[in-house]
Amino acid sequence: MGKIYITGIGPGDFENMTLKAFEVLSFCDTIIGYNVYIELVKPYFKNKEFLSTGMTKEAKRCQLCFKKAMEGKRVALICSGDAGIYGMAGLMYKTGKDYPGIEIEVVPGVTAASSGAALLGAPLIQDFAVISLSDLLTPWEKIEKRILAAAYSDLVICLYNPSSKKRAGYLKKACKLILKYASPETVCGITENIGRKGESMALYKLKELAEVNVNMFTTVFIGNSQTEIINGRMVTPRGYKMGGADIG
Repeated sequence: MGKIYITGIGPGDFENMTLKAFEVLSFCDTIIGYNVYIELVKPYFKNKEFLSTGMTKEAKRCQLCFKKAMEGKRVALICSGDAGIYGMAGLMYKTGKDYPGIEIEVVPGVTAASSGAALLGAPLIQDFAVISLSDLLTPWEKIEKRILAAAYSDLVICLYNPSSKKRAGYLKKACKLILKYASPETVCGITENIGRKGESMALYKLKELAEVNVNMFTTVFIGNSQTEIINGRMVTPRGYKMGGADIG
């Protein structure tokens, strides 16, 4: 029997892939993933068997992994960011119920909340919530409740999947909900194509954010009531006392 490594490859650039992920992809026989992610890693791993599927074919990718593992192959299923955060780890474990003899290991990666926050400055220093605006697998009514709860709690909010061709107005809807509890002057930031060609970041106020063009490669950060802009960067203070020993 082979083994399957569910591997987060980070935001896309080689420098942000963890050493463990690199080692796993180096010794695996077969690398399986979404088309875009396969193209990101292909240049670094020669003489591998690469198998890919398109969007919405996640279940098929899982089955491919177990098929190859049954052949005795060491298999890496790659996901962008972290495989356990809006990734394939959960579905793989569910699929694995039918393959009790196949060992599975999750290899963590750098998720968009971490890499995007680093690009913007330090927006996640305090408590924060990560919410996906995709209603493909989660009803919008439930997403709405989560947004309202996070805004009411004055959490920094990180939004994944803010827009797509079918969900062009979802960020605007989210901003409208957050404005029920947050100031229109709240500091916000967006990052796009983190670790890939066209990487960018920009800062806005919450009252401006609803009209910003975003896509599936954008990650949105909405500050809390203390978040500020310092030297062009988005920073949420944690409340350290500026007195030497009190800074940890």
